[in-house]
Amino acid sequence: MMPRALDHLLTALTQPAAVESLQLSDWDPLLRVARAASLEARLHALLEEQGLLARVPARPRRHLAAAGKVAAQQHQRMRWEVEQVHEALGAREAPVVILKGAAYLMADLPCAPGRLFADLDIMVPRRALESTERALFARGWLAQGHDEYDQTYYRRWMHELPPLTHIRRKSVLDVHHTILPPTARLAPDPDKLFAAARPLKGWCNLLVLAPADMVLHSATHLFHDGELENGLRDLADLDALLRHFAERDSGFWEQLTARAFEMDLARPLYYALRYGREFLATPIPDTVYARLSPARPATPLLVVMDALFRRGLKPHHWICDGPLSGTARWCLYVRSHYLRMPLRLLLPHLVRKAIKERRAGKREQPDP
Repeated sequence: MMPRALDHLLTALTQPAAVESLQLSDWDPLLRVARAASLEARLHALLEEQGLLARVPARPRRHLAAAGKVAAQQHQRMRWEVEQVHEALGAREAPVVILKGAAYLMADLPCAPGRLFADLDIMVPRRALESTERALFARGWLAQGHDEYDQTYYRRWMHELPPLTHIRRKSVLDVHHTILPPTARLAPDPDKLFAAARPLKGWCNLLVLAPADMVLHSATHLFHDGELENGLRDLADLDALLRHFAERDSGFWEQLTARAFEMDLARPLYYALRYGREFLATPIPDTVYARLSPARPATPLLVVMDALFRRGLKPHHWICDGPLSGTARWCLYVRSHYLRMPLRLLLPHLVRKAIKERRAGKREQPDP
């Protein structure tokens, strides 16, 4: 059962005019939940686009306006970071694919207005990783704060370099060479992603993923990687992408399902469509579910995943939390690691990580 505040938020995201029926007392919990989900600025953008901001009471309207200003500043900074990456890498032969939130912004997609960012993600071919890192190093991006083990872990087992932090601006850049670790249970072909990527208009050698691949990457990031701090925001991204691409291309759904099986990503897509429909009423044709039926988990597993994702996708706020919310998030966190690496690599890694965090905690304790 959805908490009342979350139900109001989900309705507002898909039917903005519904906010006209809200009472002033409804707005406080709604905004608290929206802020926890990183969706407050998104709600502001939707209401502004529909000309509904004037219908919002003055006090909550001020909160929405402030969130909108934060998002506008982030968008300005993100465009600047993309420009800096372009200056560093654009003249090379290797393609540079902009990923996730930055791609939505630069491609002017419907989920971009009000979208908040943590960092900039790009993808380059694995053969170009070394030269890419050198070029970025020359522009001030460094892999700081990682010991020798972390450096080895990222470079040997992961699908990305250690996060790079700019020495002056402190912006964070994640450089990927594929969308899942090579040790993961699923194995999408990065060459196919690069081959289908679309040029970013007005930018030499910068690209974004093709529509179907963009949806699959978003679904994989949410339902395979297990990063659920902004799970509802990412689900809202998927909802907006699916509505947009399906409206523009009558053959999109068939292309998406075929591509999901081709890229070994049908299971994450199944979860994305299932919970998109449940949380945000994403309009998905029944024929799509029929095509995805081979990817549907067995009924006992699906019952378990429903119990976990129905809790884990809710905003991390006491208004939305129930007795088992923390347990569900922990289980999904463990699941994401299990899907990412085989146990022979995962168990030593988790033990080492736990020891490292324990030692760091002891160092941070004040002297008696």
